[in-house]
Amino acid sequence: MRKKVDERIRTLIENGVKLRHRSLFLIIGDKSRDQIVNLHYMLSKAVVKSRPSVLWCYKDKLELSSHKKKRAKQVKKLMQRGLLDPEKVDPFSLFLETGGLTYCLYKDSERILGNTFGMCILQDFEALTPNLLARTIETVEGGGLIVLLLRSLSSLTSLYTMAMDVHERFRTESHSEPTGRFNERFLLSLASCKACVAMDDELNILPISSHIRSITPIPVSEDSEGLSEAERNLKNLKEQLHEDFPVGPLVKKKCCTLDQGKTVITFLDSVLDKTPRSTVALLAARGRGKSAALGLAVAGAVAAGYSNIFITAPSPENLKTLFEFICKGFDALEYKEHIDYDVVKSANPEFKKATVRINIFKQHRQTIQYIQPHEHEKLSQVELLVIDEAAAIPLPVVRSLLGPYLVFLSSTVNGYEGTGRSLSLKLLQQLEEQSQISSKNLEGSLSGRLFRKIELSESIRYASHDLIESWLNSLLCLDVVSSIPSISRLPLPSECDLYYVNRDTLFSYHKDSELFLQRMMALYVASHYKNSPNDLQLMADAPAHHLFVLLGPVDESKNQLPDILCVLQVCLEGQISRKSAIQSLSEGHQPFGDQIPWKFCEQFRDTVFPSFSGARVVRIATHPSAMRLGYGSAAVELLTRYFEGKITPISEVDDENDVEIPRVRVTEAAEKVSLLEENIKPRTDLPHLLRHKFAPFYIGQIPNTVTEGRMNGAFLVPFYQDFKRRFARLLEGDSFRSMEYKLAMSVLDPKINYADMEQEPTSSAPDGFWRSLTDDLSLYDLERLKVYTNNLADFHLILDVVPILARLYFRGKLPVSLSYVQTSVLLCVGLQQRNITFIEEQMKLERTQILSLFMKVMKKLYKYLHGIASKDVESTLPRLKERELRPHSISVDDDLKEAAKQVEDGMKSKMEGLLNTELLQQYAIVGGEEEFDDALQKHGGKINPGGVISVKSNRVKPEKHEKQESGASGKKRGKEDHRGSRSNKKSRS
Repeated sequence: MRKKVDERIRTLIENGVKLRHRSLFLIIGDKSRDQIVNLHYMLSKAVVKSRPSVLWCYKDKLELSSHKKKRAKQVKKLMQRGLLDPEKVDPFSLFLETGGLTYCLYKDSERILGNTFGMCILQDFEALTPNLLARTIETVEGGGLIVLLLRSLSSLTSLYTMAMDVHERFRTESHSEPTGRFNERFLLSLASCKACVAMDDELNILPISSHIRSITPIPVSEDSEGLSEAERNLKNLKEQLHEDFPVGPLVKKKCCTLDQGKTVITFLDSVLDKTPRSTVALLAARGRGKSAALGLAVAGAVAAGYSNIFITAPSPENLKTLFEFICKGFDALEYKEHIDYDVVKSANPEFKKATVRINIFKQHRQTIQYIQPHEHEKLSQVELLVIDEAAAIPLPVVRSLLGPYLVFLSSTVNGYEGTGRSLSLKLLQQLEEQSQISSKNLEGSLSGRLFRKIELSESIRYASHDLIESWLNSLLCLDVVSSIPSISRLPLPSECDLYYVNRDTLFSYHKDSELFLQRMMALYVASHYKNSPNDLQLMADAPAHHLFVLLGPVDESKNQLPDILCVLQVCLEGQISRKSAIQSLSEGHQPFGDQIPWKFCEQFRDTVFPSFSGARVVRIATHPSAMRLGYGSAAVELLTRYFEGKITPISEVDDENDVEIPRVRVTEAAEKVSLLEENIKPRTDLPHLLRHKFAPFYIGQIPNTVTEGRMNGAFLVPFYQDFKRRFARLLEGDSFRSMEYKLAMSVLDPKINYADMEQEPTSSAPDGFWRSLTDDLSLYDLERLKVYTNNLADFHLILDVVPILARLYFRGKLPVSLSYVQTSVLLCVGLQQRNITFIEEQMKLERTQILSLFMKVMKKLYKYLHGIASKDVESTLPRLKERELRPHSISVDDDLKEAAKQVEDGMKSKMEGLLNTELLQQYAIVGGEEEFDDALQKHGGKINPGGVISVKSNRVKPEKHEKQESGASGKKRGKEDHRGSRSNKKSRS
């Protein structure tokens, strides 16, 4: 049965083709796929060129296989079951047979980036996410169709309660009921889009909005050649540059829009000027042709004679379009592949055979080489450096890539693959300011750089002012750069209040709610370099997530939204059963959500901690004009007080008095509930965090994806200490060796002031502390430290000792007071093991200053170590026993008298011994006068001159005297015998 199609459908398609704008159709019903054939037929009639290509995206199953032979088998089975009449030709089957269809699973949607289609079909609505929605819709060219297929619904409002696949990731053990706020806002936004039509599977238009009634044909203003104004301007530009080389061929043959042509001209002007220390930044949204313009500019640089060109991006896969347009630029310049240049693919399986090098040898040896962003040390001979997707590279890494050469830099300011404005707000702003000041007044590696900024606004695939683009940007908050209002007055942080945001009202699609949401997302984009549309669905639907904003004093008399100073996104975690924790540990599987409890459970093998309740701060975003003024700290402090119950009292009486209010629909919430609720009463299941300060306990080691959880409490001290030890060890490895020293210092947070222990620095050391260090430190190490501190050797002599000293100091084992700068030098040299040149660049200090600070650190540490070593050695030496002196029992005079008496008695006894009569008897003369006369007569009657004469005594000697004489005579004989033996020996010789 034939049925006339509503003219408004055909009119909408034809208007889109004329204006190069896209159209969106929402088809509801189980037979909705049958109407795809009719829509594709109407599109083919309206488009003058060839048959539009089709992209069909699905979750996991198609009703008919995309494979031709498998599809034939399926058709045969349907015929056997009587579900298909072979006599009648099925239009849908014919549509599939004609070809031109590209099938894509949602999980493989990344491979369609950069491709262009005339029609996009999205089935399995429950599997769609904001990222997938943006990624697939952006592949449709101007005049094309986007078709959303939904199964039969009793009412469109049943989309609000539809269980989306992504909701499974939002569920946790304690928060298991997601709310479909995003779907409701999605449906309400469709009603406001003038290029969208909702209809059933019989093409009957559903009256979801009033603009459907007024769909009328639109006349198009074209000149005699059928060109629009933009196309005419581009043609004039190509004619003007026809004879210029290499600009002319590149712009004429490869540029699609006027903006792109002007961008290539600006790039090539910088190339031909050959001015070193110059930066050209290209900023644009998705689909504007940034990578194509860069590729054409690189091809022009090769033609201009540049020899060493380096290209960097987060991954070589991101450079597919850039290298493709380099080759297209070579074709426009009449370079021949394999004759004038060769393309080299990567052998690394992680890069998936992406192009990493192009060797050119037409004029002379030239090279285009891919390098990873952290390999800035390879840029010594570079002439041109191209940085693509700079917003996805950490800002310090981008800074390190800039040098005394020409730099082309491109960044996605707003889009759907992870974007941010930290690059444009910080680095580009600094470069722009420095380019306006003379380089003589500046210092540093970025001084004196010439800077140009280019912005692309015209899309490649479709014309400007596309209604689908405006709808998608508004729905996913993609273009929020202009949503940050300037703040007229910055209040003191102490004057600000923290407000809880009602998410039902925030995502109600009310006019004021949308403006407030756009401002919140603008702060996200301004503060973080990695944002995604999926973050919006997480904010809206996740049951454990809550939003807070910091506002200044609010004047309720003024009918206007207040300025947002800071946004906080908080996730409630914990309340996990011990059974689940044990099961997770045994299986090695970590469920979605509850990152802090599961990370504790995994890192410390603790099954008790997940049962506690807590709150994780997911994001803190501050207004660009209010950064580093204390608003973030004030917001965290107020948030802590809120969870402690100090802002709103938590009591059982309040809970009993509460009257359960039925849930208000989102569309009604905008009228019944104010957007912000200041004095919100905490819910009964809200966990209490009685914690004042924050301490890190885990940081992931994956580069560019740093996840840091912060909590504190008495029971967390062992976890925190363990974290500090592990982090200090990891600073020596590749994971965090390149981390900025300020960030590492803030994470370790070492105690550097020991003023209370300065008077006795070694008294705090426990007994035997030096002996415990002897496995790592020896007396020879101390001697080398002494030599260095006395300026008798270079610092290289002690570089093996510095890591040991640094680990001990940051663990609090060496209580020595150091300044913050001295501690930072010790961290860089000891833990990160960096050279002095690297520290110069990080700290912006002279080499001599750094060495002086290092010397002071070593002197203080040596003094302490020498003190405890001396103390420990002294304790091992033997000690003399101390004598106890007591007074005598008698006085000194009495003692002297007694001693004198003893001496006198001794002398007296001795004298008595000498006057013994028995001893004197031996000297008695027995003879008389006759003996004397005889003696005199022998001498002639004369006395010797000595007056002595000898008279022989006849008295017998005493026994004692005889013994003495016998002994003497024996000795005499012995001497004579000895002499005789000696004489005998002489005679024998």
